Amino acid sequence: MSQAHLIELPKVEDPRGNLTFIEEVRHMPFCIQRVYWIYDVPGGQVRGGHAFKEQREVIVALSGSFDVVCDDGVSKKVYTLNRSYYGLYIPALNWRQMLNFSTNSLALVLSSTRYHREDYIYDYEAFLQLRNSHEQHDL
Repeated sequence: MSQAHLIELPKVEDPRGNLTFIEEVRHMPFCIQRVYWIYDVPGGQVRGGHAFKEQREVIVALSGSFDVVCDDGVSKKVYTLNRSYYGLYIPALNWRQMLNFSTNSLALVLSSTRYHREDYIYDYEAFLQLRNSHEQHDL
């Protein structure tokens, strides 16, 4: 199974202001089916706290900063997103939490699937069981 990792996006530098863009096939490891953003997060709040059975996503900090904790069931890694030319790719079956949002932070999420409530895993133990069963199947 693949790991969460940073994707460096194109950065066009210009004295008038920089520009970054995302092209679906060139920069994304999936076709984009849904885009949403998270903003106005009150201090101390945590977003996420779940995994997806199928959905893959890329998270970009368009403004401000926040941390994303990625847990593949074996190890955890914290990514600090604070540059709009980096996206964090999170594959399916990875538990993720978003925390430490700065004032006026804006998180853009590009998703490989449309919203399906059934795809969400909110119970950590159920996530671990599903993850382990997939690893056994892949052997």
